[in-house]
Amino acid sequence: MSVPAILDHLVLAGPSLSELTSWFTEATGVAPVPGGTHPTGTANALVAFTVAGRRGPHYLELIGPDPDRSTTGPVTTFGIDERDAPGLATFAVRPEDIEETVARAARGGHDTGAIRPLSRTKPDGEVLSWRLTRVLEGRPDPVLPFLIDWGTTPNPGLGDLPTVELVAVRGRYPDPARARDVLDLLGVDLAVDAGERPALTAVVRGVHGDVELS
Repeated sequence: MSVPAILDHLVLAGPSLSELTSWFTEATGVAPVPGGTHPTGTANALVAFTVAGRRGPHYLELIGPDPDRSTTGPVTTFGIDERDAPGLATFAVRPEDIEETVARAARGGHDTGAIRPLSRTKPDGEVLSWRLTRVLEGRPDPVLPFLIDWGTTPNPGLGDLPTVELVAVRGRYPDPARARDVLDLLGVDLAVDAGERPALTAVVRGVHGDVELS
């Protein structure tokens, strides 16, 4: 197993952010840092990744419903409303040119979705903005990533965050050849095996040793 070269972040989703961060802290011995809130009714916490012992623009986003959101009803981002336990929902990759990558994928028959703006308000009030391609509602395909473009916003993975080592990332797919074709269009070097349903697995190394996220 390996780590995709243009990996931006993995998304670990759960029905409760506090329970999700507590679970991760207990499993790895590393406590995520509060990241902030999104206009979609979600909140997150972050842990940076090292890869082969080196810091880089890669991180883990733990995400759940914002407990202080003003709206009521289900939070559908990453299919959170359908989850009863932590799970790797998807991952984001950071191409050099997001528009060209979207166009190349379209020529190859893969619709990435439109490029949309999104933002996050940090606990100190600072607002971070970026662009991404994905449907904000519903459970995504975990093996086919969304694209992200931070523009002038610093990548969170390079910020003042605790770290865990990202050992490997791997996918499973009912039709692995099709998944690999799409990943090639996106420029993503993710290993994909055959499986009954789409699934993403990552291995991280914390204080207590290796932990599998899936």
